[in-house]
Amino acid sequence: MKPLRWGVIGVAKIATRKVIPAMQRSALTPVVAIASRDHAKAAQAAQELGIAKAYGTYEALLADPEIDAIYNPLPNHMHVPWSKLAAQAGKHVLCEKPLGLSSAEVRELIAARDRGGVVIAEAFMVAVHPQWLRVRELIQAGHLGEMRAITGVFSYFMTDPSNIRNIAPWGGGGLMDIGCYPIFTSRFALGAEPLQAIGLLQRDPELGVDRLTSAMLEYPGGVQCNFTCSTQMVPYQRMQFFGTKGRIEVEIPFNAPPDRACRIWIDEGGELFGSTIRTESFSVCDQYTLQGEAFARSVREGAPVPVPLEDSLRTMAMIEALVRSAETGAWESPATG
Repeated sequence: MKPLRWGVIGVAKIATRKVIPAMQRSALTPVVAIASRDHAKAAQAAQELGIAKAYGTYEALLADPEIDAIYNPLPNHMHVPWSKLAAQAGKHVLCEKPLGLSSAEVRELIAARDRGGVVIAEAFMVAVHPQWLRVRELIQAGHLGEMRAITGVFSYFMTDPSNIRNIAPWGGGGLMDIGCYPIFTSRFALGAEPLQAIGLLQRDPELGVDRLTSAMLEYPGGVQCNFTCSTQMVPYQRMQFFGTKGRIEVEIPFNAPPDRACRIWIDEGGELFGSTIRTESFSVCDQYTLQGEAFARSVREGAPVPVPLEDSLRTMAMIEALVRSAETGAWESPATG
């Protein structure tokens, strides 16, 4: 397969520390250029990461005819505007999550994708990790019996007011930043869409962003997903799936390490002390490498896009439903129409 040549707009930490090094480990996803509005930052990143070209504007990178696809790790409020411009330039786009600030923005990007005839996807790297493919396989094969409940927690502690995650107009807050993960993975594992949701949001009185959010999603058949996310709580993450015959627990569901094996625990419910729990381990892999390769196959071979924009629209609609619910105190349904 012909390699897909990448350009990166911005020098965000997730790009320079995780995604670019991971993509460079694959012959299918060479990173050939990086851009920053500060040329010195772009040049420094290019030198440190072994990237051939550095641009001082995003526009210059988008105009480079030797770039096939763009990775967009910019702040949330810049995701859709620059992804649209990339599509207009004929570039395929892999955009960080959350894809936009609203469902309306996601619809704008869908229209831009269709006009440009390009591939655009949201960078939910968990969708290609073997541990999540296995969880989905077990659940949808009925290994847990009839599904009943899902629980999840995702948290970290960070109060820096200059951090983009703490700037409300830029799409900051826990629900947008990390609450999207239990929403996405519950949908992914079940292969179903929530019917309605109810949520509680606690906002930081100075920053104005939600620092603690708890939610319940109701799926068809009465399956419930309950999760909590927080930007001001002890760092932790875990997802569990409960059925009538068994339980699955994902040890490190979201920030799966690239240098050690990942594990899920499968509990057949024999007794409460855990002696009947069995462990499935997954070989060391980098989910960002797998994500880049999957995207390249979508472009070069027409393989299914791991997280297409229509899926992103459903995630965003659920986030919006939870925000409405926190305001009304009532159950709200996602508006995807």
